[in-house]
Amino acid sequence: MKLALIRRQFSVTGGAELYVQRLLGALTAAGHETHLFAEKWQGLAAGVQFHTINVEGSRAERPLRFAETVNAALMHEKFDCVFSLERTLKQDVYRAGDGLHRVWLERRRQFAPWWKRPLIGLGAFHRNMMALEARTFDPANTRHVIVNSEMVRGEIVQHFPAFPQERLHLVRNGVEVKRFQNANRSAARRRFGLKDDDFVLVFVGSGWERKGLPWLLKFMAGRSDDPKLKLLVITRDRMRGKVPPNVILTGPLSDVEAAYAAADLLTFLPIYEPCSNVVSEALASGIPVITTRYNGASELIEPGINGHVLDDPRDFPALEAQVNHWRERGWTGPVKTRRPLGLDLNVQLTLRVLEQAAQHRD
Repeated sequence: MKLALIRRQFSVTGGAELYVQRLLGALTAAGHETHLFAEKWQGLAAGVQFHTINVEGSRAERPLRFAETVNAALMHEKFDCVFSLERTLKQDVYRAGDGLHRVWLERRRQFAPWWKRPLIGLGAFHRNMMALEARTFDPANTRHVIVNSEMVRGEIVQHFPAFPQERLHLVRNGVEVKRFQNANRSAARRRFGLKDDDFVLVFVGSGWERKGLPWLLKFMAGRSDDPKLKLLVITRDRMRGKVPPNVILTGPLSDVEAAYAAADLLTFLPIYEPCSNVVSEALASGIPVITTRYNGASELIEPGINGHVLDDPRDFPALEAQVNHWRERGWTGPVKTRRPLGLDLNVQLTLRVLEQAAQHRD
């Protein structure tokens, strides 16, 4: 097949970028001709033909201008299947990896201070994103949609009931499992200044508001008298306010597997995450996870077996009870997860959807 993939920005690092990289590699290895349409990219993928999409304009204008420009560029060549990882105007398959923008705004209103709620979503950027999203989920513009969680599937059914449910395909995220099973725990603890008897929570991610880091820092501030409880924070976000003394900031890490190896528990409290890779990474590392029901990756969690799911990220008594559950249990070996975590199945199922879309293309 001759395939076009659309991604505004591409690099060889990062969760979504790793997915694209692995998919491009699998497509090329299978003998498909692959083209990537992107605004900019870092690094090269062997066998992939790159097409630069030049876009100018304000932050509010750029998503729509990118969609229009890439749509025009696609008309110069004939493809067997167009696969978009962005909200665009016309594609055979769209991967809704970012979830729904309108649901993200709903969650922001839900958790924002009362005085701020009427202001959320009023800007031109948000209006343009929701209009573009509506065009993407028009069944006349998109043949098939890949979702990475049942949560996102339900949101699409609720907000875009005209889109045929039989054209929604669940393909969960995948990670490089072996990468997260080889780090040395003792060496990792020494690296971050942790003692053998510390109980270590870890947070991985950037996006201060969306991923719930403020609540986690507040939770730790209320437990500063517990000398053995520590929080390891891997983020490129700038901290706001005073950082509690039991919190260790590392900045972004290229070898994030070391942070999981040093930790006892991932604590990740988002207000909206379609399906966070960090949950799969932590589970692949063998440590349990506490996350929220607003994270599609919570579907991987079996309470008490490999983690817990919070109904509200602000519920500190429940969070403390869940942390204590794992603290009192102690190390009994890697936790078990029933659903597969690897990238291979993800790529295999994605290819199946692309082939189906190519076969039924008008």
